[in-house]
Amino acid sequence: MLCHIHARRERRDSLLGSGRQCLTTDRRPFYYRVRSTAVQSVYLLQSVGEALVDVVPRVGRIAVLVSVAVYIANVAVAFGLVQKIAGLSRFLTGPANLPDEVGTAILTTTVSTTAGYAMLADLRESGFLDDRATLIAVVMNTFFGFAQHVFTYYIPVLIPTLGLYVGVFYVTSRALIALAITVVGILAGAVLLSEENVDSSAQLDPDELNEEDQTVRQRFVAAWDRTRPTLRRLVPRLVVVYTVVTLVISQYDVDAISGSATDPLASLVGLPAAAIPVIAFYTLDTTSGAAMLASFGNIFTPRQAVATLLFGGIISFAVSTFKRSIPFQYGIWGAAFGTKVIVVNTTLKIVFISIAVVTLLAL
Repeated sequence: MLCHIHARRERRDSLLGSGRQCLTTDRRPFYYRVRSTAVQSVYLLQSVGEALVDVVPRVGRIAVLVSVAVYIANVAVAFGLVQKIAGLSRFLTGPANLPDEVGTAILTTTVSTTAGYAMLADLRESGFLDDRATLIAVVMNTFFGFAQHVFTYYIPVLIPTLGLYVGVFYVTSRALIALAITVVGILAGAVLLSEENVDSSAQLDPDELNEEDQTVRQRFVAAWDRTRPTLRRLVPRLVVVYTVVTLVISQYDVDAISGSATDPLASLVGLPAAAIPVIAFYTLDTTSGAAMLASFGNIFTPRQAVATLLFGGIISFAVSTFKRSIPFQYGIWGAAFGTKVIVVNTTLKIVFISIAVVTLLAL
């Protein structure tokens, strides 16, 4: 017992001794130290307040644009307009030596990625398609999976966040990359597939989209119900990101940082050093990365801005593979074939995005 008491006293004396040292280090009167801390706190609050003055109108404008655009996109989905636009997919299966049923699955992907992949999985599990034909169909699916996000994310969310010119430039670049991968799938089908890869005698039980019998008013209400969760996630995130970036810009000379020749990223791929936080945010969250890039203003040229986002897309594959691709693909295909799908999809995306980044920075 006495040992414990002495031990506690020794710890107390040690703490008091360190405290006395701390008290004797700063010889300014207590009043001045408190006043200095208060001044720093006031300055911080003033900086945050000034940042919010700049941020709130900008975020408000983006929130209005996003609200209107997301709602219009959801209305288009509710009335089946997106599905009608995607009808072209059926004409691509012929050159790839794939049956019309694959075209139906590709069309469905434009409306729902999960439903489209589930239809392809059903075709494979029924024996209608072998593994090679299924992999090629998945590759061909790339552009049409991207097309779904054009209407539900890129146009209503990303373009208003990045601004019209950079936003359209970026979305067009992503569209061309996705289209190139789909063309690779078509060419692979033309060269590698034949009737032996398709068993037309297999019994099919394809899933169909269940269209609810809704009135016009119910469709508009359903579209708004799908819009609200997006706004609840997006607007607070935009406020936080814009505020942080505005505070950083006000405290540091970002132009000097971006011009640093010693920065490894800048020297490696020719991007400004300011691309580092953008890529970091983009890796964790696409919209946050885009919002941060937009907040930096004229530090990036349009080509550098698009290249930065594309480069962030490459880095983000490591995160997205574990967070989304593995659970989704393994759930659809199983571990063995799901791994093949992930490897093929990720490899093609990295190759074509890398080509796009190099091309943009070389121009």
